[in-house]
Amino acid sequence: MIEEQFKKLYKAGNTPWDIGKPDFNLIQTVTAMAIKPCKALEIGCGTGSNSIWLAQNSFDVIGVDTSEIATQKASEEALNANLKCTFKVINFRTHKIEEAPFGFAFDRGCFHTLTSDEERKNFAENVAAHLEEDGLWLSIIGNADEQRDNPGPPQRTARDIVNSVEPCFEILSLVSSRFESNRPNPPRAWVCLMRKRRFA
Repeated sequence: MIEEQFKKLYKAGNTPWDIGKPDFNLIQTVTAMAIKPCKALEIGCGTGSNSIWLAQNSFDVIGVDTSEIATQKASEEALNANLKCTFKVINFRTHKIEEAPFGFAFDRGCFHTLTSDEERKNFAENVAAHLEEDGLWLSIIGNADEQRDNPGPPQRTARDIVNSVEPCFEILSLVSSRFESNRPNPPRAWVCLMRKRRFA
């Protein structure tokens, strides 16, 4: 399972996605769309950079990840920054987060790890189930329009995203961008902001 692979990578210290700072796409979207501070969930929080940025901006944040190493580091970083964030070792795909519902959910690179339409639809349904009415989900997803010579994050087409999320979410924006990265040529990304449908 993909969750076990991530645990092993954290244990080995092989975490190229862990860049030690919040992703500019999160900052830009929250700022430009004037997303108001609320109870927020970060799915696959890693070492907590994005959760910490949200907490610094008055969001009440819970970050979940399957890696104990990652969540431990996230808790230490939040403590050092004198911020109140809760980090939990939970597999989001199989366990309900008891603090739900949330007003805002964020994932950077979780949705795109799922290889089938069915898995991605199940993930989207699960996000919707954790959100309050009109809750927002921001997902940063590897972009399949990029031809690559080097390894990088999994890539999904715009159609992959739309097919998976539209039953539960209204897409507010789907923008081509790049991942925040320490590489000279950051991989391309989709930045998708969605609102939970009333009947979802």
